[in-house]
Amino acid sequence: MKETRRQQGISTSGAATVVAPAIAIIVFVITPLLALAAVAPGRGAVQENPRVSNLQIEIWPEFDRRQAALVILKAELAADVVLPATVSLRIPVSSGGPTAVAFSAAAEGELFNLGYERTNAANFITLRLQAPQRFFHVEFYDPLTTRAPDNSYIYVWPGDLGVSRLSVRLQQPASASGFSVRPELSAGSAGPDGLRYWTAELGPVGAEKQLPIEIRYTKTDPRTTTEILGLRTPDVIPAASTVTSAGLPWGLLIFAATLALAIATGMTATLWWRRRKNAFVARSRSAGFCPECGAQLGPGDRFCSACGAPARKK
Repeated sequence: MKETRRQQGISTSGAATVVAPAIAIIVFVITPLLALAAVAPGRGAVQENPRVSNLQIEIWPEFDRRQAALVILKAELAADVVLPATVSLRIPVSSGGPTAVAFSAAAEGELFNLGYERTNAANFITLRLQAPQRFFHVEFYDPLTTRAPDNSYIYVWPGDLGVSRLSVRLQQPASASGFSVRPELSAGSAGPDGLRYWTAELGPVGAEKQLPIEIRYTKTDPRTTTEILGLRTPDVIPAASTVTSAGLPWGLLIFAATLALAIATGMTATLWWRRRKNAFVARSRSAGFCPECGAQLGPGDRFCSACGAPARKK
């Protein structure tokens, strides 16, 4: 009975020693990730239509669609904006909706698709999105007004967001002439694609203040710029992983938790097996059993009759 209690004491203390490191590993790996996922949203309520530090409006008439202008809005949220930020942005109903809504971690960084809610009204389509990073990007096509060979297009920035620094960049279509813009922009040098770009820095623009941009030009060739110059159209924006409100993928949390659990389980099994073996050897030495295979030893046996191992290890 005393021997049995001693053996039970070995097993119990061994189990406690095995479980403790496993729990420590799980806590060490998972706690920081859960803190990132749970603490960040608590920094404050989601901001609705926060201020934008930089907004660039680009318009490319007849770039890769005939009788349509490609409008690109590139925005950077102000540095003090708490992420994620909810943005509501109106685009013309004549566009039929956006062709791309995306976000990026840097001004010229890789773009990833961003989900949005859409509401249709008489003159506008309202896009409501949650930006997980400071940079977001919206593209849409809008029909031109065409009376060959004269073409015109007017885009009106609706003033949904207050902007600290607004810039405009317009691409002159290939083979176009008589290109004019209001407000007046400077005709910059030719870009790397051989096209001429018109640019201007318009400074701060307050919320609710509309800004119309009007383009007129003459063009007899009905082909698009990409068709005339043989240019490659922009790449498709890749899809992004599902993002939590803190901007941390849930897939990462699940992977980390699974990895921690696998490591803890492996350590538990290894330590348990070693302690069982040690306890078995200790019992064998004191109770007349072979320390290798566990077969019972006879009185005076120097070697095990079952496996041949020495009856007593030095």
